[in-house]
Amino acid sequence: MRYIKPEPYYEGLPPFNVTGSPFNVVPIHNYPELMKDTCALINAEWPRSETARMRSLEASCDTLPCSLVLTTEGMCRVIAHLKLSPITSKKKACFVESVVVDKTYRGQGFGKLIMKFAEDYCRVVLDLKTIYLSTIDQDGFYERIGYEYCAPISMYGPRHCELPSLQNAKKKYMKKVL
Repeated sequence: MRYIKPEPYYEGLPPFNVTGSPFNVVPIHNYPELMKDTCALINAEWPRSETARMRSLEASCDTLPCSLVLTTEGMCRVIAHLKLSPITSKKKACFVESVVVDKTYRGQGFGKLIMKFAEDYCRVVLDLKTIYLSTIDQDGFYERIGYEYCAPISMYGPRHCELPSLQNAKKKYMKKVL
């Protein structure tokens, strides 16, 4: 029998178990047994060495960075993942990256579900005010859930010079004030 840790309840957040459904949203560092499957899910979309991906997942913690995963009841399948990362120049903001939903579950509202939970987690647990992200081809999805276009932002601090590569980049930057 596998021991599953009870989740804390944060007032104002939907429970980690999504009410009336067989799904859970959990911080991956509390469930290390989900890391291999999460690594495979992310690498199916954006291939990278397993070692590098696992190190990134293992860095997840209660503050930032924090990787959240959407799983089925009983934690038997990883359906979606996203990572919340700090922005050094903006203490009350974070950057969402590596948002991915398993291909067999796309179009069923799971991207919206994990993003809503991440927003609540950021607002209530982390006391953040703004979420930033970048996307190449999913800006329509993010617009539908309340994100708006913004100037490019660096997770690593302010730039003191123009980067020509950003002028031709296909990435679109978006934000949501919580």
